[in-house]
Amino acid sequence: MEGNTLNRKIVLASNNQGKLKEFYQILSPLGIDLRAQSEFQVSEAEEPYPSFIENALTKARHAARLTGLPALADDSGICVNALQGAPGVYSARYAGEPKSDLRNNQKLIADLAGSSDKSAYYYCVLVYVRSETDPQPVIADGVWSGELIVEPRGENGFGYDPHFYLPALNKTVAELSAAEKNLLSHRGQALRALVEKLR
Repeated sequence: MEGNTLNRKIVLASNNQGKLKEFYQILSPLGIDLRAQSEFQVSEAEEPYPSFIENALTKARHAARLTGLPALADDSGICVNALQGAPGVYSARYAGEPKSDLRNNQKLIADLAGSSDKSAYYYCVLVYVRSETDPQPVIADGVWSGELIVEPRGENGFGYDPHFYLPALNKTVAELSAAEKNLLSHRGQALRALVEKLR
């Protein structure tokens, strides 16, 4: 791959402010000029597929088509073992529209109420395309395991973070600093793997 990939303008195919902040914190020090798709008036792409990879690829191609720039998309969510992997790709809209972290968390905790197995994992897949028709997208992913707790803890993060407990640290993700989260998270793992591939 050409050596200047990391010095180019890349559009991030997301409007999620929490994700945007994490991407900037990890990628900006590497000299990547990351721009949110909202800067280009790019609408959110449809995410009709049952798998993270298909949705991420769709979002990346959509942003590349409408901006003419290389695009980076992520699809990520929380997968709960007792719920056969749900909410999965429906994590952001688990409690329906409009999207609400609070309602999503309430629904997830309610759905798990009868189960002794509270294990879960965050999953993230990233797709980078050089253009809309790139035949060889660059793909990386990451997994972060933990368990769900009923009472939320912590003020940081977003989404399911206040309920996602890390036994080894005796903290929820929402109790971690941004730097700690970026080091450990599924998204941080995937981003570092992607950067290695782009290099």
